[in-house]
Amino acid sequence: MSNAIVITEFGGPEVLRWRAVESPEPRRGEVLVRVRAAAVGPTDLHIRAGDLTAVFPQRPGDVLGFEAAGVVEAVGVGADARAGDEVAALLPAQGGYGELITTPVWYPKPASVSWDAAAALPASADAAVGTLHQVRAVRGETLVVLGAVGAVGAVVTQLARAQGIRVIGAARQRDADVVRGLGAEFIAFGPGLFDRIDGHVDAVIDAAGRGGLVDAVTALGTADRVSTLVGGPEVVASGALLSHPSPDRAPDALAVTMPLLAAGALRLKRRLVLPVREAAEAHRLLEAGETRDKIVLSFG
Repeated sequence: MSNAIVITEFGGPEVLRWRAVESPEPRRGEVLVRVRAAAVGPTDLHIRAGDLTAVFPQRPGDVLGFEAAGVVEAVGVGADARAGDEVAALLPAQGGYGELITTPVWYPKPASVSWDAAAALPASADAAVGTLHQVRAVRGETLVVLGAVGAVGAVVTQLARAQGIRVIGAARQRDADVVRGLGAEFIAFGPGLFDRIDGHVDAVIDAAGRGGLVDAVTALGTADRVSTLVGGPEVVASGALLSHPSPDRAPDALAVTMPLLAAGALRLKRRLVLPVREAAEAHRLLEAGETRDKIVLSFG
């Protein structure tokens, strides 16, 4: 047996409780990891509330968490790892809020990368690299990133700039300096956003879910280079591409981003680290809008 933060029922943050659970066993191609840190994502909040039962299989008694970092304890048949390896892990089946996890997706954690940074990278990297692949942006083109200062948007912006792509980052006015610090040109959210851009736009990535997809498709004249991470009626109305987690979305995501993070060439969103037993408080802070930081749960 091991311990984990469990969804005791669908509801508010208070339904998250520390409970004993069955310890997982690695299957073929998987590693068993003892978690040192796990990140909290916005999707976690919706799953806990019961809003996404048609999309994700988690039910009361299950464990949330799409990304974590820790130490390999056991290796399944065919997995290229060794016990004792320090890794960052993307968790397609979730489970990051638990002491032990199994996963088929991991990457070595360099010594220069902290546990909280390693835990905060996998899901953002997967989404960022995946959407960049999807919109096919290349050197010399112009990419608009809606939500350029979020966990995913910041990674998209920096990766695109490193590839020689002009990036226009949309955010609130208060974040103008942050956008520029990421290497992008700033534009404020608001009416007529695309009308305020000088020059041609080649692709758009929506990492914010604040709307604007119809305007993006209109500005480009095509929907096949507009990608969003957030579903909803506007996706259908606009014809934009919906990027969702899948094994083939960005299998190279951690291989692309972890070396950059280790070298100081990639900056992540500011993090707030809380003890894992305060997962309910982490959810409360995010839902109440009392923090803009990426929250990471520490296992001590």
